[in-house]
Amino acid sequence: MTLPRRRILEVAAGAAALPLLPHGVAAQAYPSRPVRWVVGFAPAGGNDIVARLMGQWLTERTGQQFIVENRPGAATNIATEIVVSAPADGYTLLLVSVPAAINTTLYDNLTFNFLRDIAPAAGIMSIPLYLVTNPSLPARTVPEFIAYARANAGKVNMGSAGIGSAGHLAGELFNMMTGVNLVHVPYRGNGPALAGLLGGEVEVLFPTPPSSIEYIRAGKLRGLATTGATRSDAMPNLPTVAEFVPGYEVSAWYGVGGPKGMPREVIDRINNEIGAALADPRMKARFADLGGAPMPMTPAEFGKLIADETEKWAKVIRRANLKPV
Repeated sequence: MTLPRRRILEVAAGAAALPLLPHGVAAQAYPSRPVRWVVGFAPAGGNDIVARLMGQWLTERTGQQFIVENRPGAATNIATEIVVSAPADGYTLLLVSVPAAINTTLYDNLTFNFLRDIAPAAGIMSIPLYLVTNPSLPARTVPEFIAYARANAGKVNMGSAGIGSAGHLAGELFNMMTGVNLVHVPYRGNGPALAGLLGGEVEVLFPTPPSSIEYIRAGKLRGLATTGATRSDAMPNLPTVAEFVPGYEVSAWYGVGGPKGMPREVIDRINNEIGAALADPRMKARFADLGGAPMPMTPAEFGKLIADETEKWAKVIRRANLKPV
C-alpha cells in the first residue's frame, strides 16, 4: 500500500529524535517540529516580507510552522550570532541578505566569520532597489535630484535600514559616483526607515520594492529610478540610475542558511522545498508583483554569491571609510 506523502512525514517524524539513526533517515523526517526563522530586521521591511511569504509557503508545504522571529540590531549581526550559536539541526535558520556580505568588512570585532560559520542552503529572490523620495522634494528625475543634492550639500538626509544595509551602501555608492553628499540617517529596519521618509524626517531612501512599491503606486512616495541593471517589470516607467550615472548597479538578494554542521540531507531538503516554491507559478507571480525574480541556487552557488558580494562591497566600504557607530 502506498501511503500519502503527509502520512509518510508523520510516521518518519519520530525517527528524528533518535540520534543513532543515519542522517538520511533523520532528514526524511525534517521538519518534524516548528522551525525558527530568524530575520535581522524589524517587521514590514523587505527582509521580513520575503521571509514571511516563503515561511507561509513552507508551512503549508511541510505541515510544520516556519516561525519568523524578528531580531533587529547591529545590521543583522545579532540575528547571525543567534543562528551561529544554535544547534546545527535545521530548526534555527537565518534569512540571509546583502548585509551578510557587507558586515565582514564593516565590523572589526565580529564573534563569527559568516563564510565559515553559516552554511548556505538556498537562494530565494534577487531584486533591485528603488531610489525614492518624499513627494515634498522638488526633484522629479535623477538629474534633478543630483542637481538639488549638489545645491543643498550636507542638507539632504538619506534614511536606511541601518548601517551596512543594502540601502545604506547603495546610497554611499551613489555619493561616490555622483559627487553628492547625502547625509546618512540609520533606522532599525526598512519599516521604520520608510515611516521616516513618509513622515518627512528624511528626504530620500533606497528601499527594496516589497517594502515601498505600494507607496509609490499610491503616490505617497516618489520613485525616481531603479538601481538594477535593467528596468523593473513591476514599474517599467522607472528608469535605471545607470541611464544617468553609467556603471551604477545595486541588487539586493535573499536566501536562507543555518549553523555550520547542518546535515547535508537537511540542507538538501531545505533547498529542494525552496526550489519547489520558486518554481510555483503563484510564487513567481507574487515575486514579480513585489518587483523581484526567483533566484534558485544550489547551496554551493549561493555560497559563491555571498563570497563575491563580500568582495564587491569591501571596496565601497574601504573607499568611503565607513565604520559602525
